[in-house]
Amino acid sequence: MTIEKLIVHSLPVLSPDDTIGRALEILEDNQVKALPVVVDEDYKGLVTEDHLLELDDDNTKLADTHLLQYKPAVTSFSHPFEAISAMHQARLSVLPVLDGEQKYLGCIDRDSLLAYVAENSGVSNPGGILVLEIPPRNYSMYEIARICENEDVIILAMHSRTNEAGLLEITMKLNRTVLDAVVASFERHNYHAIEVYGRETNKEDILGKYNLLMNYINM
Repeated sequence: MTIEKLIVHSLPVLSPDDTIGRALEILEDNQVKALPVVVDEDYKGLVTEDHLLELDDDNTKLADTHLLQYKPAVTSFSHPFEAISAMHQARLSVLPVLDGEQKYLGCIDRDSLLAYVAENSGVSNPGGILVLEIPPRNYSMYEIARICENEDVIILAMHSRTNEAGLLEITMKLNRTVLDAVVASFERHNYHAIEVYGRETNKEDILGKYNLLMNYINM
C-alpha cells in the first residue's frame, strides 16, 4: 500500500494570507497540531501550533513570518513505514503528501497510520506477544520460525530492535494466547524470554476437568 491511499481529505489547508490568530483558530476547530499552507496545488510549508505560539502578534500574516520555510513532506508513492519514521523524527501529528511533481495532494495523520499498522501488521488479530532477547550474532529468523512451527505456533508479526545493552530484542505477535510451551522451547534453544503477554495455562482448571472426567468414567 502507498501513502496516497491513507490521505485524510477532510483536513483543511491554510493560506499565506491567514493571520497567526486565524491559523490557531483553524487548528483548534479541527483538533490538529499542524496544517499545511497551500496555494492552488503548491505546498508552501507546514505550520505547527508550537511555532505559531512562539510569535507575538496574532494579526501578522503567515506570509510575513519565517514559518513557511518549514516544509516536511512525503511522496505519494512512499511506503507508510517511511511516513511513520518521518513523523516520529519530526514529532508531527500531520504530514503533507506530494505527488511526483511536488504538487500537494493532501495530508496523512497519526490516526490513519495507526489504522494501517493495526490492519496490516497482525497486531489486531487474537493471540499473545512474546519478546525474546539474544546477542545479535545468534539471531536466526529461520531458527525462530522453526521453533514456532514445531510448537504449532504461527508468527503473525515480528520486529526487532537493539536495546541499551547491545542485545537484540525480538517482539513477536503469535496466534496462540497460551505460550507456555513455545516459551519453554525458546529457552531450551538459549533464547531468553524477557516479556510474555498471553494467558498462562491454568493448572487448577485442567486438574478440575480431569477429576470431572474420572468421576464420569467411574459412574
